[in-house]
Amino acid sequence: MGQSSAILLRCMLATTLAALCCAASAQQAASAPASAAMKGPPAGFVAPPEPQPNETNAQRAKTQPGNNAPFWRQVRQSGENEGFSTLPGAEKGVLIQRFVQYPGSRVTNAGEAWRQVRDRWIIPYGGALLFIVLLALALFYWRKGPIGGHEPDTGRQIERFTPFERAAHWTNAIAFVLLAVSGLVMAFGKALLLPLIGHTLFGWLTYALKNIHNFAGPLFAVSLLVVIVTFVRDEMFERADWTWLRRFGGLFGGAEVPSPRFNAGEKVLFWIGALALGVVVVSSGLVLDKLLPGLDYLRGDMQLAHMVHATAAVLMMAAFLGHIYMGTIGMKGAYKAMRHGQVDEAWAKEHHALWYEDIRAGKIPAQRSQPEPPPMTRGA
Repeated sequence: MGQSSAILLRCMLATTLAALCCAASAQQAASAPASAAMKGPPAGFVAPPEPQPNETNAQRAKTQPGNNAPFWRQVRQSGENEGFSTLPGAEKGVLIQRFVQYPGSRVTNAGEAWRQVRDRWIIPYGGALLFIVLLALALFYWRKGPIGGHEPDTGRQIERFTPFERAAHWTNAIAFVLLAVSGLVMAFGKALLLPLIGHTLFGWLTYALKNIHNFAGPLFAVSLLVVIVTFVRDEMFERADWTWLRRFGGLFGGAEVPSPRFNAGEKVLFWIGALALGVVVVSSGLVLDKLLPGLDYLRGDMQLAHMVHATAAVLMMAAFLGHIYMGTIGMKGAYKAMRHGQVDEAWAKEHHALWYEDIRAGKIPAQRSQPEPPPMTRGA
């Protein structure tokens, strides 16, 4: 009885398993057509057209929704084909400038090319030039000291600069110093001053110096014109100047080479530093200040004006560092001459012997302006 029950149980299990396998096979066969049907597009579906490279942004929104490549392509090319803008003014439809290659830059958009010229050439090489000039002047002063003072004073005075000449010079000199200091801070301050004084103080400092720079520029332009007109007659080259240039004024030798009222070095500085570089600096500065009429002041114009202005300004500062040195600590009595206008006969004979001889011969008056009246006494 027990053996028959076991056989019966096995038969029932086998029958049940066979039924389950048949049901699973039937279900799989029934679902196969539905799966095959799901692999294709649903009924009535129409595929969008393939995106084309010359599509507008509206067309691309249909062919590839969310892809704004045509919009950004037009932004990048707005320097060549200006976009539409309702804002008044020039270049309002230009977001990214056209591709150019400035000297020293790669072929890229004009804004990036300007940045490369400024950061890779003007700033590092301009700073290096100024540092080399300062180092050379320091070494010269250390080895030679202030020149002059070999002749004892006689007590007899000669007027070297009239009050008008001194006023014109000091006005131009003060404006130049303001422009130089503010320009150097704007150029090198981010790297040198910002880590030392912090963002807040540096921001206020650069804001103040930028405004000082903008207002001192026109003052420098007018005073430079006055200086050129005032001194141009005495800055003409003479035969004796070529001897001075060949011997470099005797600066590295013994006695100075005889010279007229201004020596050849001062004349070279006048024509190249004051006149040539001065005209370039002033002209480009007036463009940056938007003070020249008739210009559109486009971004490209301003970038070119800035590169020219910065380059000429660095060269002008390097040239006038020597003039400032000679007019202060480099030559005994030079600062006193520009401050008070008078020099001793011994000073004139030592540094400008030909000028002194013309005064002795009566060709040039020793006093060209009216002497100042003596101060009134209290009892007068």
